[in-house]
Amino acid sequence: MQVTSRVGSGTQLFSQLEKDAPDVLIVELDLPQINGINAIRRIKQEYPEVKTLIFSSHPEEMYALSAIKAGAAGYISKHTDSETLEKAIYQVARGGIYLNRKITEKLNSGISRGKSLITKFKKLSTRESEVLNLLSSGKRNKDIAEALDINEKTVSTYKTRLLKKLKVDNVADLITQSRLLQLNVT
Repeated sequence: MQVTSRVGSGTQLFSQLEKDAPDVLIVELDLPQINGINAIRRIKQEYPEVKTLIFSSHPEEMYALSAIKAGAAGYISKHTDSETLEKAIYQVARGGIYLNRKITEKLNSGISRGKSLITKFKKLSTRESEVLNLLSSGKRNKDIAEALDINEKTVSTYKTRLLKKLKVDNVADLITQSRLLQLNVT
């Protein structure tokens, strides 16, 4: 295993990828100058041969599935020991997907009415998942629009879709449902 380079911003990341794309890219979701989920999508589109492992301090239960849906091959917490990190890197390098054991077990087990979390989550687009995560963390429409670089009315449209897909009647229930989904993968 060899570290080929380090970067500190989204601009540096894509500049480095143009010069030398690694086999496995280990990246934080909060890189300055770029939205993490958007960066994953762009990397997957422009550098499909690069396997991306997210190494983040953000809670896995909130962001891991969004990252995987966007094109990452794994998600690991910065609080993980070095042995587990090494295992994750090798698993991703071999073409596998790495998620911690708790998330994997919860995805494989069912929740209410026999539906598994992954089934419920798959109904949501990546953008809907992002909006849901931001809503559940207390963000307002304006804040969500700025964070995702979309129009405020578009955020409202996503909220309406989320209400329908998660079968709830109001935003308070939507946030409650979101938190229940997150609790079911911890």
